[in-house]
Formats: sequence, C-alpha cells, structure tokens
Amino acid sequence: MDHQEHREIELRRNAAIDISVVIVSWNAKHFLEECLRALMDSPASRSTEIIVVDNGSTDGSPDMLEARYPQVRLIRSGQNLGFAKANNIGIRESMGRYVSLINSDVKILGNCLDPLADYLDQHPDVGNVGPRVLNRDMTLQSSCRRFPTLWNNFCEASGLSKAFRRSKFFSGEHMLFFPHDRELDINVLVGCFWMVRKEAFEVAGLLDEDFFIYAEDVDWCRRCWNAGWRIVFFPGSQVVHYRGGSSANDPARFATEQRKAVLHYWEKHHGRIGQFAIRTILRFGDLVRYLFATTSRIVRSSTKRATA
Repeated sequence: MDHQEHREIELRRNAAIDISVVIVSWNAKHFLEECLRALMDSPASRSTEIIVVDNGSTDGSPDMLEARYPQVRLIRSGQNLGFAKANNIGIRESMGRYVSLINSDVKILGNCLDPLADYLDQHPDVGNVGPRVLNRDMTLQSSCRRFPTLWNNFCEASGLSKAFRRSKFFSGEHMLFFPHDRELDINVLVGCFWMVRKEAFEVAGLLDEDFFIYAEDVDWCRRCWNAGWRIVFFPGSQVVHYRGGSSANDPARFATEQRKAVLHYWEKHHGRIGQFAIRTILRFGDLVRYLFATTSRIVRSSTKRATA
C-alpha cells in the first residue's frame, strides 16, 4: 500500500468521527469524574469519542473510569509522562476531524463542543479555537495571551501588569485588558481547553515533548501561526477551569517545572541570548517578591507592636 492509499483510508476512517476529546489525567479523580460527567450530561450532537490518557495515577481514577464510563477509551501510560507527551499519545490515537484537548479539571457548561466545531467548519483557515473560561465562582479567567516578550515579562516581574491591569501597554502575557466578550484572533490560547483542526496538528506538528508541563501551549500556538493557521477566541462556548487539578499534588515540583519550561521556550525561540535575558528578568521578579514579602512582614510586625 503506497502513501496515498494509506492517506485515503485514514481520511475515510476519520470521517466517521467529528470530535475527539483527549483528556490527560494524573491523580485528579474528583476533577476527572466531574469533567466526564459534564461531557456525558451535555453530549455534542456530532459523532464524538473520548480518550483519557492516565499518567500513572495512584488515586484509583483509572479504575473509577473503567467502572463508571466504559464508553470512554482509557490509555494507561504506566508513569507520569508529562502533559505534552501524554496528550500526543491521545492525539495519535484520535480519529476525529477535530481534536479537543481538555484538562481534567475543566467542566464544560451546556453544549460546548458543537459551537466550537461549527466555528471550525465555517472558518477553514482557523487551526485552533477556544471558549470563554470561567473560575469556579463563575468570574472570568483570562485564557487569551500574547506571545512572550522581554517587555511583557518585565511588566509581570515588576508588578506593572497588576498595577495597571486594564492597560494594554503594561500588560504581561495575559491579556487582562481584553474583556473576553467577542471573537478575536489572538497569539495564544491557554491550553486548558482547545479544539484543534486535525490538519493543523499534521502541518504544525504535535506538542513539543521537551516541555514536561507548561509553555507547550505557547510553543505550539507559535508554530501554528507560523504554519499559516489562525487561532481564535470564541465566547459562544463556556467552560469552568478549577485550576490545579494535578499540580496541587506536588506544588513545589510544578513550580520548578514551570520555570524550566519558560527557560526552554526562550532558548528554543530566541536562542541563548534570549534565555539569558529572560533568566535575568525572572530573577528580578524573585527579588521584587522577596522585598515585598519582607516589607509586608515588617509593617505587620510594627503594626502589632503599636497596637499592643
């Protein structure tokens, strides 16, 4: 069988499924169950498959999934492979025209998948589309970002982005100035919920597995844009992102992984000079936080002595 025949068979096979949902889970049993329950309670009208890649969980979540959701395909990795590598396993196994990467600590609200798939149908130049993301208290969670620059990282490290939250000029990577109330082409969609055209993965490549967790979304979105695909925020669908479903299990390690991911991204896209510059800014940010914490302790101590 030559390559063209193989490709035609793959296209016919994939045509039978519209949406593949891929969920990576690591010791997030409660969140995973809520995520799956919401998907079952508000199923898409389109043909859909759900794939869960379990990263060696020890909390009983794989057994729970097999017992309560037999219609879901479970892939046991046997170890914690990281977010990017586990997602790639699910993407490779998926058969849908569109692949929705959903964090285990995300709950869809209503029929979330169909409007996103409709949007991709209607906009063939869009490679990735994402919904409005809410916090657990239903307040807005920023899910739109700009590509990292030395300036927007300095604004975050120095506190300028927090002091001027509505300023586009002083904003960090997160677009806090954007009210998330309209469709918008953006640089980066935060990776807690994507719906990606399978062809975009084929052209731009899968997630970079050198990122264990964090920054793989920024890296892939840059490659998606470079490959000629648009990335769009679409407020017509909504989800709740609880945050920390897996990272809460080992916060120190995940904080370290986040720093490593940032440095790897800058070396990959901006070379050693760029990595050195961002390392300097990160250390400056550490110093600012230390000075702020020290000053706060001194003020609180002085206040207590004055009122004693």
